[in-house]
Amino acid sequence: MKNAQAKRYNQALDKAGMGERPLALLDLEAFDNNLIALRERAQNLPIRVASKSLRVRCALDRVLEQPGFKGILCFTLAEALWLASHGYKDLVVAYPQADPAAISRWATSEQARQEITVMIDDTDQLDLIDKIAVGHQELKVALELDASYYPTATFRLGAARSPLHDPQDVAALAQQVVKRKGFKVDGLMGYESQIASVPDGGLGLKALLARNIRKRSAAELAERRGETIRLVNEVTNLRFVNAGGTGSLETTARENAITEVAAGSGLFAPALFDSFRSFRPTPALYLGFSVVRRPEPDVVTILGGGWVASGPAGKNRLPQIAWPKKLKYLQMEAAGEVQTPLKGAAASKLKIGDTIWLRHAKAGEPAERVNRLAVYSKGQIVDDWPTYRGEGKAFL
Repeated sequence: MKNAQAKRYNQALDKAGMGERPLALLDLEAFDNNLIALRERAQNLPIRVASKSLRVRCALDRVLEQPGFKGILCFTLAEALWLASHGYKDLVVAYPQADPAAISRWATSEQARQEITVMIDDTDQLDLIDKIAVGHQELKVALELDASYYPTATFRLGAARSPLHDPQDVAALAQQVVKRKGFKVDGLMGYESQIASVPDGGLGLKALLARNIRKRSAAELAERRGETIRLVNEVTNLRFVNAGGTGSLETTARENAITEVAAGSGLFAPALFDSFRSFRPTPALYLGFSVVRRPEPDVVTILGGGWVASGPAGKNRLPQIAWPKKLKYLQMEAAGEVQTPLKGAAASKLKIGDTIWLRHAKAGEPAERVNRLAVYSKGQIVDDWPTYRGEGKAFL
């Protein structure tokens, strides 16, 4: 973030009377530019919006109004039920569920049964649904392929998700679902996190290794996923085959058997997506915190700031300091729950009450911290979008 950009944001917030901090600001032009870029990278495949990367219904609305975007990839069944109650359609829950209340509501609602599909990878998950919703009518499920890459038989690169790695295993599960009363195979999913969320930009050894792994993994997965889809379609017709993520749209879109891709993080463009080689989204979501202390001449302290991202602990999970640039975390404190000291030459020019702008490492998690997004466009605050939290919802 440049000085002029920070000044524009601060002036727009002051003019709108929005002095509270912490605060989340969404740059609408950046958001829209990212939307267009995702659509171009998807190469005419429809994009299912990953709701966990937004957690703001107004943001979902804006995306789904645009051509090229269709359906939502949800993160819990309770969330999908809530969205369905607001009229959203074609909702796929990307993770198996064990919430008795949500499963009961899904099974007993005609609208929910029509609009919601839930991921499975084991018949035990079906047993649980049968136990909770005895004698239920037909429910739609999707099968998940383990899209991880195994350089050796025991070393996994990618998220530990489905146990179904071999195409034959996925097809065998499809056969069991087809024979089982009360369930229908609706689709198939395989998320390649080792490609979609691993930066590969730069010239260092780490970047070179990442590019090599991405290339090898994409080739292996395309062959294995194609065979999986072929075998499952021999058992039952798949309505959709979902794959990919913000960081892997180009490679995923080349696979002929894929009917849709998923993306969400690329719309807000968090810090973890700054270092990809094939694309560079525009940062769209910023977090403003107030300076409340000056413990030393070259140190200022902001109230809050410790919004650390999930995943493996490391510096890249801390919020990135967007403005002023010449500030850094104190090694012994880093980003704190209630206060965060920041050190650097720029600190001497900051006053009590000034705003320091950060960027979260991930996209959707800030929505669990704030009730709304201040929407900025062309020099002014033009809207106020409530987050899930702002609407009184917390699904995880």
